[in-house]
Amino acid sequence: MVLALIIFVGGTRTYRYNIKGEEESPFVRIGKVFVAALRNRRTSPLAVASEEESRGTLHDQSFEQFKFLNKALLTLDDLEKNRKVCTIADVEEAKAVLRLFPIWATCLEYAIVYVQSTTFFTKQGATMDRTIVPGFDIPAASLQSFISLTILMIIPIYDRIFVPMARAYTREPAGITMLQRIGTGMFFSIVSMVVAALVEIKRLQTAKDYVLVDLPSATIPMSIWWLVPHYFMYGLADVFTMVGLQEFFYDQVPNELRSIGLALYLSIFGVGNFLSSFLISIIEEATSWGGHTSWFSDNLNLAHLDYFYWLLAALSAVGLLAYMYFAKSYIYNRASTISTQI
Repeated sequence: MVLALIIFVGGTRTYRYNIKGEEESPFVRIGKVFVAALRNRRTSPLAVASEEESRGTLHDQSFEQFKFLNKALLTLDDLEKNRKVCTIADVEEAKAVLRLFPIWATCLEYAIVYVQSTTFFTKQGATMDRTIVPGFDIPAASLQSFISLTILMIIPIYDRIFVPMARAYTREPAGITMLQRIGTGMFFSIVSMVVAALVEIKRLQTAKDYVLVDLPSATIPMSIWWLVPHYFMYGLADVFTMVGLQEFFYDQVPNELRSIGLALYLSIFGVGNFLSSFLISIIEEATSWGGHTSWFSDNLNLAHLDYFYWLLAALSAVGLLAYMYFAKSYIYNRASTISTQI
């Protein structure tokens, strides 16, 4: 840490930055749009249309979306004497940020699924036969490395084989759009939950067959390698969704809000962790009521992680359908282009 601090302080001498003078912060500009639209909320549509016409705006699909924000373009003489008027570029920036939230919300289920690779999967592996060679047992948590190995293996295949083939069919420079890439990864995450549920059913059945249900510390004679397929599916989902989300949220915000775009991307997984904990708490209370065995019993041989995985698969399917609906109606942001033109 001391070495990192020295390097950081030394690097500040060569850091490049722009002094923007009196230019408004993008947060101020976007906030001003919402305040102005709220202030003019009772203005008649005819007045808005007249103002749009006087500004020479184009009634394209982007401008028609979130039309209530167009009211920020209005200027009321008694209120605007000492205030700067919102420009078309300001309104488009606000819309660009606002239209990201449906995509953000529908990706939360993917984040909930993502959490399971570091929690319940590891707990399952601890109950299984982890012997590699006599006298050496692989740690259950080390199977998470298969996610990274899958990513390293799939990305070259994706870039060198899939993208050229898809490009020839779709005419898209990247083969498929960012939204399609995210949706594909979400589909693979559903598959990973289905595979995880089937493997857990097999593990529970093996515990019954060997009369180990009431022996939580006993090793179930089932190889830990059974868990590798759904770790592989996780890695495959990451190649599509994780990369797609990062590209999407970085690309679809105005230039000055790129850091906020990345923060939105990271917040999906932060909020997803909280939602996962909340969901588990609710299920724990519901399934342990009246003396019943919880789905998350400390004795995994009596628990029902398979039910939980089926539930996550179903929720993910609903989330994917909602995502497809919003992705279909999503309008790619052109705010930076509009700002440049103006």
